[in-house]
Order: sequence, then structure tokens, then C-alpha cells
Amino acid sequence: MIKDAPLLSLFDRHQRIDITFPDMQREAFPNLVRFTRPAPGMSFVLYHHLDEANADTVIQEQIAYFTAQGLPFEWKVYGHDTPSELGQRLEKHGFTPEEPESVMVLDVMTAPPSLREPLKADVRRLTAPDQLSEVIQVLEGVWGEDFSWVTDRLGSHMQVPGYLSVYIAYVEDQPACTGWTYFHADNPFASLWGGSTLEAYRKQGLYTALLDSRLQEAQRRGVRHLTVDASPLSQPILQKNGFQVLTTAQGFEWKSGLKGSR
Repeated sequence: MIKDAPLLSLFDRHQRIDITFPDMQREAFPNLVRFTRPAPGMSFVLYHHLDEANADTVIQEQIAYFTAQGLPFEWKVYGHDTPSELGQRLEKHGFTPEEPESVMVLDVMTAPPSLREPLKADVRRLTAPDQLSEVIQVLEGVWGEDFSWVTDRLGSHMQVPGYLSVYIAYVEDQPACTGWTYFHADNPFASLWGGSTLEAYRKQGLYTALLDSRLQEAQRRGVRHLTVDASPLSQPILQKNGFQVLTTAQGFEWKSGLKGSR
């Protein structure tokens, strides 16, 4: 893990505190930043600065707020957050933990030469929302889950100029690997999401080709750092391509007490 307090502070400032999303309402409080969107979309608490004395009270306040609004929400806990046992406290209040991931970062200016080479795969950037059906095809084939939400969520984000870039790598014209990048105005960070390769097409360099494409776009747009919440499956590939672990991240989901929840 990187021992870089200034970079971690920069990440918190630009990716958790001051960041805005075009389809969400941002509310900032002295010790917390939350974002809301209409249900069934997921709202979330992205930043908090708590201690042992006030953590439980603030958790209860957020539960009361989101439940009254009828909104499911996720509380994102990072490895450097305080108090250190916040995740355990959230579970005691009824939150369901997701699998933890590693937050990895790449300095675009010092990226390895392998990510700057001409592409050796058929990688295409999508130009219209109606192409997202192929993204869903890959995601559902990899994860075995329903990704129909991609049509509305990513489709609307593609309409915001300069906000979202979606890529697919093809093998013989068949969609095989996908991933996308979110950019934010006046932000030194861009975030990578959705990196997924169908099992039949793995170990062919497609995931790396998507990294290459997205790195080159970030360079053109003057972004300094790329971040990604990496699963254990993708972490070795990212490390091989110069990404380093900055911290960890784990989502805790709240649906209890909401209409239609289980």
C-alpha cells in the first residue's frame, strides 16, 4: 500500500468531498458528505469524518433520513477512515457488507511504456446509448447478474458532454471485454469502472488494451491520476501495469425498513 499521505488527502478532496455527479444531489455537512438520487437508484454516503463518540449517532441520523425518504443507500468506508471499526458499527445497525476492494491509483505521467504502445486489439469507444446492449451482454456473461440498469444509468451519463467514455474490446466483431471511465471537470482524477472480460476471451490482452485506451484518453484530457476499485481478479493485472494500492474500500448497503425490501 502506498505510504503517501498527500496523495490520499488529494484523493479524499477530489473524489469524495468536493466531487459532484450530474444526476445526484450533493449535501455537505461538517462531518459527512452524502449524495441522493430517486429510488430505485442507490444513494450513498461517500465521505465521513467521525470518531468513537459521535459515530453511532451519525449513523442513526442517516438511517432516519434515508428511510424517511424511501431511499436505499450505501455507506462507503475506506481503509484510512475513522473510527477504524466503523464497518462493524454499520453492521450492528443493520447494514449489509459488500466484498472489500482495493483502491488502486496510477500516475498518468509515469505510466509504464507498455500502456503507451499502439493498440493490438479491436477496441472501440461507444458513440451512442443504443450500443450499450453489448456492454450488458458482456457484464451479464461475466457476473451472471442483471445489468439492465446500465441502459438508463450509463445512457443518461453519455448525454453529458465529456463525462463518460465507454469502451468495448471485440474479437472477430464479438463484444468480449468492456470498461468505462468517468471524468469530472477541474479534477486531477478520473475513475475506471466495469472492467470485465468474458471467460472465453481471457488471457488475450483485452483488459490491458482497455487500460491502454483509457490511459491515452486521460493523457489527452490532462488527467493526472487514474483510480479503480479493484477486485482480487483484476488487481494483479493492474499491478503489472503500474497501478498501486492506495487504500481499501468497502460498501455497506442499507435497505432495511424500505418498502419492498427483504
